[in-house]
Amino acid sequence: MRVAVSGASGVIGGALAESLAGDGHEVVRLVRREPRRVGEVGWDPLGRVGALTGVDAVVHLAGAGVGERRWTSAYKRAIYDSRVRGTATLASALARMDEPPRVFVSGSAVGYYGDAGDRVLSEDDPSGDDFLARVCRDWEDAAGAAEDAGIRTVRIRTGLVVSPRGGAFGRMLPLFRLGLGGPLGGGRQYWSLISLADEVAAIRHVIDTSALSGPVNLACPDPVTNRQVTAALGRALHRPAVLPVPGPALWLALGEFARTGVLASQRVMPERLLASGFAFAHPTHQEVIRQVTTAPD
Repeated sequence: MRVAVSGASGVIGGALAESLAGDGHEVVRLVRREPRRVGEVGWDPLGRVGALTGVDAVVHLAGAGVGERRWTSAYKRAIYDSRVRGTATLASALARMDEPPRVFVSGSAVGYYGDAGDRVLSEDDPSGDDFLARVCRDWEDAAGAAEDAGIRTVRIRTGLVVSPRGGAFGRMLPLFRLGLGGPLGGGRQYWSLISLADEVAAIRHVIDTSALSGPVNLACPDPVTNRQVTAALGRALHRPAVLPVPGPALWLALGEFARTGVLASQRVMPERLLASGFAFAHPTHQEVIRQVTTAPD
């Protein structure tokens, strides 16, 4: 199978490319610079895609990091454009192909649901109304050109990916190892976790499962509160995890991202993934936490 991957330099995209190549599949990496290696295809998220002849699947994971820096107006525009305009560019290019891929897997996130409190969320629930929810909603809609062209299109709504390689958890681990971790805000907000291994396996399952299309939640079937996550992390590392970070302090440090990202509550269940026969390697939050704290640095 020949699979094109955007965002292959990121934590998820890199692990997916490694997994596919390890099983003998051909990986085509979409890069925003001039291609320098075999297996690279250039693209401009705001307007141009190189030749993707012969690809069987396209997995689109590229986008500016939501937690990488404080949200100025300019950076919020970069977050939006990199996802929405980039997805529209790629979906339109696929729709114009004489022989398009069988499946287009387009990234999204559980931020789609906004701050939903303790309500259990499935793929049928409506989107929220904060900035990240609006980004996710427009991001998903931007894949429509591929869907309209008859390409099986899956929008993967990913939860908080737990990995020592990077991302939010990669940045949290050093603090917890020093015994400086604790609940964020009141700790009552629900976090929907997924291990990196399950994220990669779920994306591959989506590629291979022809019955799946539309939105699919990628999160382990055990959403728990931030307080439970931090307690489990402290136990796994044999360190105290009792130093709370008040909401106002998070707001000062992170700005708007604190409210719509870190402190937002999304109690997400992967109903369509489970119904399609996917089996999680790490189905509980304790197992998700344990695998990241025992992984080699």
